[in-house]
Amino acid sequence: MKPSYRVLTLLAATLATGAMAQATHHTASAGASAPAVSVPSAPAPAGAVKIGIIAFQPAVAQTNEGQRDFGDIQKKFAPQQAELKAKGDEIDSLKKQLQAAGSSLSQDDRATRLKVIDDKEKSLQRAAQDAQADFQQQMSEIYQKVAQKFYPVLQDYCVKNGYTLVLDISSQQSPVVYVNRSSDITPAVIQAYNIQSGVPAPVRSTTAPTSAPSAAPAHSNDSLGSSN
Repeated sequence: MKPSYRVLTLLAATLATGAMAQATHHTASAGASAPAVSVPSAPAPAGAVKIGIIAFQPAVAQTNEGQRDFGDIQKKFAPQQAELKAKGDEIDSLKKQLQAAGSSLSQDDRATRLKVIDDKEKSLQRAAQDAQADFQQQMSEIYQKVAQKFYPVLQDYCVKNGYTLVLDISSQQSPVVYVNRSSDITPAVIQAYNIQSGVPAPVRSTTAPTSAPSAAPAHSNDSLGSSN
């Protein structure tokens, strides 16, 4: 059977802490069987039921290939994130100047400044939304690409090790309420995938990666006060 998997929406936040896993909702279907992977064989006795669990979505992102590719997207969007932050800082500065001016401004001057701030806020929101959509789309494409190769490795591992059933516990709708952690095959399948892909473990950066581009919180012009 070829199941589909939903990418968790917290991918960007998890990437920022160095534990890559999930971003936008997307479907990843399994592809053709992967080449055999050298893993310990532990077939279950005839008639026995061997059940395992896997956190599929985090596993895909925690592979060496997933970490590398997600990290590349983070770096790609870093300049755009910095630009959005600079625009947000400019808006904050304009608001502070308006507040500092207080009642010394005429009604017309205040209205002009409020209009400038409002226009800049709307422009920032549009730019941030576009950047966020692009970021999530590229994250989703990377997840799908790796997941399509990861699933056959999972299948191969299960066959070699005699698993009758493997449950995905990464979904919030997972029916699993208790499991013995010795049944968790997530690390083993990640290792098998890394061996097959040949992608080396990424070098950890000393600086925190950029999170998904986001807009500055919207502020009502009413909060800036009005002339007396």
